[in-house]
Amino acid sequence: MKYQGKSIRKVTGGRLKLNRGKRKFELGRDVTQPILGASKNKVVNAMGNGIKVKILKEEFANVTDPKTGKTQKVKMQTVTGNPANKNYVRRNILTKGAVVNTELGKARITSRPGQHGEVNAVLVD
Repeated sequence: MKYQGKSIRKVTGGRLKLNRGKRKFELGRDVTQPILGASKNKVVNAMGNGIKVKILKEEFANVTDPKTGKTQKVKMQTVTGNPANKNYVRRNILTKGAVVNTELGKARITSRPGQHGEVNAVLVD
């Protein structure tokens, strides 16, 4: 769990006196790192009585061809590039901006799979 409240340090490095402790709503969740594989989702409760669908594993992507504007559901094969972290390539982790090999060719992921519950991508020349 990650604490997402205010820091207890000032900009100068001194300590601030807090008038209360940490609250449960200030806690975040552990990072979801979706990988390539047979589809597996996780549903979590969100603020405002909503739900979030997080992808744990996914093998298909909605790939759009920018020239024709058509979108198809295509199987992903491997992750070939990731500007976020080079180690994500060898671990086949899907993040926004990652380049994946698909049946139609190389595609760049435009959605946030760990938070949106789907993988959307655009073909790259």
